[in-house]
Amino acid sequence: MSLFDLPPIWMAPMAGEASSAALVAAVSAGGGFGQLGAAYLTPARITEIAADIRARTDQPFGINLFCPQPWLRDDSALDAYLARLAAWHSELGLPAPARPERFEEDFDTQLEATIAAHPAVISFAMGDPGVARVAALKAQGFTVLGTATQVAEGLLLQASGVDAVIAQGYEGGGHRGGFLGSAEGALIGTMALVPQLVDALDVPVIAAGGIADARGVAAAQALGASAVTVGTAFLLVDECPLSPPYRAALLAASDADSTLTRAFSGRLARGVANRVTRELEGIVLPAFPQPNAASRPMRQAAARAGRADFISLWAGQALPVNRAPGSAAQLVASLAKGWRT
Repeated sequence: MSLFDLPPIWMAPMAGEASSAALVAAVSAGGGFGQLGAAYLTPARITEIAADIRARTDQPFGINLFCPQPWLRDDSALDAYLARLAAWHSELGLPAPARPERFEEDFDTQLEATIAAHPAVISFAMGDPGVARVAALKAQGFTVLGTATQVAEGLLLQASGVDAVIAQGYEGGGHRGGFLGSAEGALIGTMALVPQLVDALDVPVIAAGGIADARGVAAAQALGASAVTVGTAFLLVDECPLSPPYRAALLAASDADSTLTRAFSGRLARGVANRVTRELEGIVLPAFPQPNAASRPMRQAAARAGRADFISLWAGQALPVNRAPGSAAQLVASLAKGWRT
C-alpha cells in the first residue's frame, strides 16, 4: 500500500498503556490511520492484538517497533537505581525492588510477529533499520518508515530505503526516537525540523510532535508535511484504556508541567512532571532499558493504587491545547479540518 493511499491524520504508535486494539481500530475505522506501539509487547501479544484490530475494522493500520538498542548491563548502577526506588516501593506496599530477570523483548522475534500480522505500515524508532532489512520488508509489500529527530538521521534513513521519514520534534510526548549523537543535541522543534527534512530529503516527511488540533495540522502541511502524527490528544479519547490516575494527571496538567526526563526508563522522554521526575532530576542512571524494566512493578502498582506521582505520564507539550472529551473518530474529524486536500 502506498503512503498516499492512507489518510493524512495518523495516531502516533504509543507503546505502553495505549497499546490497545480498541484504540488503534477506532482511529482507523474513524477515518484516520491507527498505529500499534508494539515495542514492549511479546511476539504473542503482537499477534493477538493485531488479530483483534482486524476483528474490529477492515481499515489499514501500522505497527511500530524500537530498533535494537546498544547497551551494556551495569549491575552497580542498576542496584543504585533500585535503592532509590526502595522507599517508593515501601509507600506502595510492594516488596523491595529487585533486578529484573528480563529487560526487553527480542527484536527479531517481535519483527517476525509483526511481519506475520501484515500491517500496512511497519515503522521504526530509535535507530536505522538498515538497507537489508528495509529492502526485505519492502519486497514483501510493506511500507517502511523511520523516525528522525535531526536532518542527519533523516538522510541516513533515506539511504536505507525507507518510504518516508517521521520528523519527531522536541515537543512530542514519550521517548525521543533519534539515534545519532546525544538526545540533548537533537532537541529541534517540529516546525523547525519539518521544513529542513522536506528540503533535504526526496521521500515524504510526516510531522510529529506538538500537533493537537486543526491549526497544528494546517501548519505542518504548510511546511511540506505529507501527513501528520498525533499522540497525546488520542490518550484522552473514549477508546483509550488509560489508567484513571494517568488520565486525571493529564487533565490537570498545565503547560509548565511538561518535562524531559530519564527517571523512569533511562532514555530521554517527555511527560508530565511528578515526584519521581523531580527527585531523580540530574541523577545519572543506567542505560535504557534497564531502568524501564526495573521501574515497571512500581509504575503498575501505582496505576492500580491511583498514585500518579509514581507513573510515567508521557505526554507532549501541546497537551493543554486539546483535552476535549469524545471518541477517536470525533478527534480524527476535528484534526482533519486543518488538512487541505
